[in-house]
Amino acid sequence: MAVPTDEEINYSDIEKKYQVKLEEGFDNILVVDGVPIIDRSKLDKLLAKIAKEFTRKGSAIKPEDIAVPWNEQTGKNTGYIFVEFRNADEATHALSTMNGHQFDSRHTFVINRFTDIERFANVEEKYVEPEREEYHPKEHLRAWLADPQGRDQYVTYRGDEVTVRWQGKPSQCEVAYSNPQTLRTELYVSWSPLGTYLATVHRQGIRLWGGPSFEHQARFFHPMVRLIDFSPNEQYIVTWSNESIVITDATPVGPQYFSAEDEGNNTAVWDIKSGHLLRTFSISPPEGEGKKQMAWPSLKWSPDDKYVARVTPGQQISVYELPGMGLQGKKSMKIEGVIDFEWCPLGDKDREDAGKASADGKGAKKVRENMLAYWTPEVANQPARVTLVNFPSRATLRQKNLFNVTECKLYWQNQGDFLCVRVDRHTKTKKSIFCNLEIFRVREKDFPVEVVELKADTVMDFSWEPKGERFAIVSSNDPNLGNPGPGITVKTDVSFYQLDRGKNDFKLLRTLSSRTTNTIRWSPRGRHVVLATVGSMAKSELDFWDLDFNTDDLGRREGQKEVDWGSGIQQLGVADHYGVTDVEWDPSGRYLATAASSWTHRLENGYAVWDFRGLEIEKHLLDFFKQFLWRPRPPSLLTKDQKRQIRKNLREYSRTFEEEDAAEESNVSAELVALRKRLVDEWNAWRTRCMEEVSNVIRVKGKKVETSRQDEEREEIEVWVEEVIEQVEEVVED
Repeated sequence: MAVPTDEEINYSDIEKKYQVKLEEGFDNILVVDGVPIIDRSKLDKLLAKIAKEFTRKGSAIKPEDIAVPWNEQTGKNTGYIFVEFRNADEATHALSTMNGHQFDSRHTFVINRFTDIERFANVEEKYVEPEREEYHPKEHLRAWLADPQGRDQYVTYRGDEVTVRWQGKPSQCEVAYSNPQTLRTELYVSWSPLGTYLATVHRQGIRLWGGPSFEHQARFFHPMVRLIDFSPNEQYIVTWSNESIVITDATPVGPQYFSAEDEGNNTAVWDIKSGHLLRTFSISPPEGEGKKQMAWPSLKWSPDDKYVARVTPGQQISVYELPGMGLQGKKSMKIEGVIDFEWCPLGDKDREDAGKASADGKGAKKVRENMLAYWTPEVANQPARVTLVNFPSRATLRQKNLFNVTECKLYWQNQGDFLCVRVDRHTKTKKSIFCNLEIFRVREKDFPVEVVELKADTVMDFSWEPKGERFAIVSSNDPNLGNPGPGITVKTDVSFYQLDRGKNDFKLLRTLSSRTTNTIRWSPRGRHVVLATVGSMAKSELDFWDLDFNTDDLGRREGQKEVDWGSGIQQLGVADHYGVTDVEWDPSGRYLATAASSWTHRLENGYAVWDFRGLEIEKHLLDFFKQFLWRPRPPSLLTKDQKRQIRKNLREYSRTFEEEDAAEESNVSAELVALRKRLVDEWNAWRTRCMEEVSNVIRVKGKKVETSRQDEEREEIEVWVEEVIEQVEEVVED
């Protein structure tokens, strides 16, 4: 058999299968204007810098991909170049990221497609009006705030089901949205800080939902994402994964996706409105034995969303300016030994001043700068130090030296009026630890500092009263603290402190001794507080307290008298939720939710809702229940004067609410009566049926059925009817 030669073999099918498809047309070529005009001696340096600028923005090119037209008469370039990319998608990405890019102080890139130049050169002179697209209105993202009943929403995550519900009176509790085909998650759910968006976490990234129908709003591509964090004003979002970013040929190209510059990082910052990626970082948990777990959020936002900062332990604090994500002032704050920092929150007064500044212009009061606090440990002969710094001026406002420091923790009051530094100190022999509280009064001149000495107690939890001058701590000197062992409950003390304006010092109001409390939860309105034992299978107590039980609003504002100091603290109720893992107030302070999550244990999972006095309103035991979250509310748009006027006329408004409550009670009573009547009718029908069956059996046996007409006539049916005779409500003014 003759062997065929290469010329005789037909390779057409193989060539067709493996043929390399070349880019057709010029869609992958861009024309870049605004290039510096130079001579040939500086060409290599210029091309290298241009390639570096494009690559830094996610469009990887090389100097050989750039064509430079020359003017032979002058021996210099013409001021524009041609850049060739691998495909049209990469060219589109470069056009969106580099058009308008500031190359240097005198040159800015203006970029067009090569095909657009030819197309626009032959534009018809006669104007043709484009076809108008049909307008489709979108749902308002904060429509839930206009609820006529003034209800709040919450989301639950159970199994694979995500459900949003309304919370209110019994007849008003209903499902707001539930659709397992669209609203679902693989890890957990999270509300944005102002309640506008609901975030779900998936293997491919993050999705945001909003509006009454929870329509899809945005998507952020970050494979294997684990943690997310919103900026305070919901303009940006941070995502983190324990796996580094990997770029392949299949990775999508565009401003919404990672590029070669991001490879190896694991933390990303995104713009929520545009969906664009702003910058990535590499942030990993500390390694080695005895190290603490990674602190989250690792990037901390200023309260006005202008800056985001991160700390490099022991070296510096780097502050990035939004939205460009460049270093503010082009340099970090070099601070030797720095451990941690926190931004000062914006208070209602700051927001009001900012509003006046934007409305009145020059006539408004100067708005306070952003402020942050950081602490550094003892190094050699230098003491530990807490420092307050203005930003962006970076002016040091106040420093406090601390000695024999083991650890510090920073706690800002939510209005930015006070900063508490919890200082864990050691004795000179370093055999024991004790705690002090260093409290900065930020609104006063020279930032005076008050010291609260706790002697030998260890502080387990600290919490400021929202919009108030009080705080609560959970402390303990139990020897089992830190290693309680099975079946052992650590004994704790709960103490309340308040600023005494007369003596300019924080004074102890009251101490509750020999408790098992390990968690403090203040109502968002202040005044009411819940002391909870969370995460223990032996104890699960909930104590509801009112710190102004005998004090009206006027007395609270003017300050308590010495004889009345601490007398207004009153226990309202005691409750129990077995295996409780989460405790959270709703935004109004009317309800408290407790949950037992299957993420922690598998016993009696579910959630319960209580009123502020500790009375259980509803409880649901649900297998595979994971998460309960109240929907946050944005700050009120009302001014202080408007709020004061509403408080003044509250009794007039309350009449409408009392009528609604009475109608609600009547509906409940009517439904209860109808239910009881239906049960009685079912009982009578069952009794009649049974009597007929007995009579038939007696007849079969040949016996005579005896009926007592008198008994039938004497049969009575008792129906209970409830009537509300009097109802009294006490209006508690905030």
